Amino acid sequence: VEGRGWFLSFHVIKRYVKVGFFRGASLRPLPPGESAQKDVRYLDVHEGEALDETVMADWVRQGAGLPGWGPGRPS
Repeated sequence: VEGRGWFLSFHVIKRYVKVGFFRGASLRPLPPGESAQKDVRYLDVHEGEALDETVMADWVRQGAGLPGWGPGRPS
């Protein structure tokens, strides 16, 4: 988000895409995948499996409203 930093990442792995929400512990409902970092949560998206697009879109909206990480983030 311009001026606020990044709020998610995509890790492309051979059999799936891992969507990482940097402030995922603040999202509701909570994304299912845990991380070694307490604030980060993941969602693994596998080809051919159903994806709840409504929940995914809501997580993106929620994440975009939270403080970001990295370049563009205010000091």
